[in-house]
Amino acid sequence: MSNLACPMCDMTEVLNHAGHVECVTCGHEWSDDAPVDESAADRVVKDAYGNVLADGDIVAMIKDLKLKGSSEVLKVGTKSKPIRLVDGDHEISCKMDGIAIGLKACFVKKVAG
Repeated sequence: MSNLACPMCDMTEVLNHAGHVECVTCGHEWSDDAPVDESAADRVVKDAYGNVLADGDIVAMIKDLKLKGSSEVLKVGTKSKPIRLVDGDHEISCKMDGIAIGLKACFVKKVAG
């Protein structure tokens, strides 16, 4: 264990391997030779209509979306709990209908709070 924090989940339980570091909690791996920077604040994530999203915003689905590995479908207009922006292919981490999911920003619109 070390005093580093995971850039994905901010947990401090990490394992040092040869050439990389791995988070015990979420499994995220990153290079240990490059310092972990907070570039997420510089990144701009926009919804399907070009509105800038931020942590804590509430979003709604703009089309029906079938969840992979499940028979469930997120319907148009389904609202999320407050979102969290994350790095990766799916920019949004949130809960919809009691399910924790990762979403691409192109499938949601920002809802006026």
